[in-house]
Amino acid sequence: MRKKIPLISIILILLAAGSAAAGDNIAKISMEGNATAITGLQTNLNYVWTLIAATLVFFMQAGFAMVESGFTRAKSACNIMMKNLLDFAMGSLAFWAVGFGLMFGATKTGWFGTTDFFLSGWTGPSGDQWVLAFWMFQCVFAATAATIVSGAVAERIKFTSYLLYSAVICAFIYPVFGSWAWGSLLNGNGWLEGKGFIDFAGSTVVHSIGGWCALAGAIVLGPRKGKYGPKGEVRAIPGHNIPMAAIGVFILWMGWFGFNPGSTTTGDTSIAMIFVNTNLSAAAGVVSAMLVSWVMFKKPDIGMSLNGALAGLVGITAGCANVSPTSSIIIGLISGVLVVVSVVTIDRMHIDDPVGAVSVHGVCGAWGTLAAGIFNIEGMTTAIITTQIIGIVAAFVWAFGTAFTLFKVISMTVGLRITEEEET
Repeated sequence: MRKKIPLISIILILLAAGSAAAGDNIAKISMEGNATAITGLQTNLNYVWTLIAATLVFFMQAGFAMVESGFTRAKSACNIMMKNLLDFAMGSLAFWAVGFGLMFGATKTGWFGTTDFFLSGWTGPSGDQWVLAFWMFQCVFAATAATIVSGAVAERIKFTSYLLYSAVICAFIYPVFGSWAWGSLLNGNGWLEGKGFIDFAGSTVVHSIGGWCALAGAIVLGPRKGKYGPKGEVRAIPGHNIPMAAIGVFILWMGWFGFNPGSTTTGDTSIAMIFVNTNLSAAAGVVSAMLVSWVMFKKPDIGMSLNGALAGLVGITAGCANVSPTSSIIIGLISGVLVVVSVVTIDRMHIDDPVGAVSVHGVCGAWGTLAAGIFNIEGMTTAIITTQIIGIVAAFVWAFGTAFTLFKVISMTVGLRITEEEET
C-alpha cells in the first residue's frame, strides 16, 4: 500500500501538468481566435464606414444642385438640376472607364497610372472587394470636382457641351492631379505626395481643381446678359430662392461629415477629431463672412454667410486630420474673410460667377492647403510650406490650363454658349 502512494502521486502530478499544458494551449488558441475575430470585425467596420461616407458625399450632389438653383433665376432651375444629375452620371462612367486607372493605377513615372482601367482585375470572385468600396468613395469625390464647375457657368452654357466637360474632368483632369497627390492610396506613387504634400481630404485635389476649372469656364463663356452695364458697372442678378440655397448649404455641411472623416477609410477613433475640426471651421467661416459682409455692405448678407460656411468647410478639408480644433477655427475665420473679398474682387474683374464657386473652392481650397502646413500639429517647417506652395501652383497651372484649353476647343467646335434667344 505504501508503495502505491508515490505512484499515485506521480500520476496525479503528470495529470495536473498535462491539464495545465492543455489549458495554456486552449488559452493560446482562444487568444489567437479573438485576435482574428477582432481583425475581421475592424475590416468589416472599414467597409461599412467607407460606404456610409460615400453615401453622405453622394448626397452632397443634392446640396450643390440646391445652392446653385437657389442662387440663380427661376427659369434656370430645371436646367441646373439636369446638369447636376448628368455630371454625376457621366462622371461615374468616365471615372470607371479611365479616371480610376489614371489616378490609382501603377506608375513608373509618378505622373499618372497605366493600369486598372474599367476596374480590370478588381471584379469577379478573385477580386479584392475592398477596391470596390474604395472606388465608390473615390467616384463620388470625382463627381464633386465636376459639379463645382456647374455653378460658375450657370445660365449660359450649352447642355451638350457641359456633358462633354463633365466626362473629361472625371476621366482626365481630376484623376491626373489626383495621381500626383494621392496615387499611393492604392497602386500609384505620385511625385507630389513623394515630396510630403499634405492634403488629407482634398482642399486642392478636389476643390481647387474644380474651382480653377470653374474659373476657366467662366472666363471662356463670358458673363450673363445684363450682368455688367455699358460703363462696366456690376449689376446684381438676384437668386430666386435663398431658402433653397440655405437648405443646400445644410445638406453640404452634413455631407462634409462623410467627405473629411470618410477619407480615413477606417471606422475607428481617428474620425472623432476630424468631425470636430470640420464643424468648427464651418461655424467660424459663417461668423467671419457675416461680419465682413456686414461691414462692407452695411448689413449682414445671407448669401455671403452661406458661402462662408462652405468656405470654412473647404478650408479645413486639407488639414482636418493634422491640425488642432483651435487651429481649425482660425482656418475657418480666415476662409470666411477670403470668400467675401474674393467674390467682390472677381465680380469687379468682370468674371461672372453666379454662386461664388471660384472663391469658395478655388481660393479657399488654396488657402486651406497652405493652412494645413502652417498649422500642422507636428510643427511647421520651411520644407512643408514650400511643398504646399508647389502643390497649390501645380494645381492651378494644371487645372486652369487644361480646362481653358478644353472649353476653347468645345467653343470652336460644337459651341459652348447657348443662343441669345435661349438666354433671354
